[in-house]
Amino acid sequence: MVEVLYFAWVRERIGLPREKVQTEADTVAGLIAELTAREDRYALAFADLASLRVALDQELADFDAPLAGVREVAFFPPMTGG
Repeated sequence: MVEVLYFAWVRERIGLPREKVQTEADTVAGLIAELTAREDRYALAFADLASLRVALDQELADFDAPLAGVREVAFFPPMTGG
């Protein structure tokens, strides 16, 4: 079980700020595949991975990063300076 957090437009599209997810996925990409198979709102949120970033236990990671031992997965758009 992992806690999945959604920020900014990802949260708006899914309609939740966070949820606990039981997953069989080995990687972030596998988790995304499981989520997008759930409902259209997840598919919409994860449709463009180029405009999405992920952090595992509050450290930036790649989509091929393993989930073994991870407690928290956060999805958010790229940060912009200003």
